[in-house]
Amino acid sequence: MNKEDKGELEIKSETDLIRVRRLLREITHNMGFRTTDITRIITAASELVRNTVDYAGKGMMNWYIISTDNKEGIKIIFTDNGPGIPDIEKAMEPGFSTSNCLGMGLSGTKKLMDEMEIKSEVGKGTTVIIKKWLKS
Repeated sequence: MNKEDKGELEIKSETDLIRVRRLLREITHNMGFRTTDITRIITAASELVRNTVDYAGKGMMNWYIISTDNKEGIKIIFTDNGPGIPDIEKAMEPGFSTSNCLGMGLSGTKKLMDEMEIKSEVGKGTTVIIKKWLKS
């Protein structure tokens, strides 16, 4: 697969969750990810789609097929111009929720992925970057 494979998807409502799941299932399957890792990627992305819709109303998902000298993977970036996360450390605590929902939260998302980074500024928005590497 070409290292420059990438794409984007606008997230405007919870119905975009179906499009995200379908797209990521196809990409990760074609890359050769195992079923368990495909499920982890889709579950993590689903949580971030819901957060984008619930907290910001809308946003973007960008994905990239990435590689280093010895491994290949997928990087998925969720961005929004929502209210931002005032306390990222607190938001990363297991069970933390500002909406009293039963989602797995950001801490659960991090556990499913190999790497996760959050950048957020109150009043300006949030960017969450997740990565999963192919196992050899």
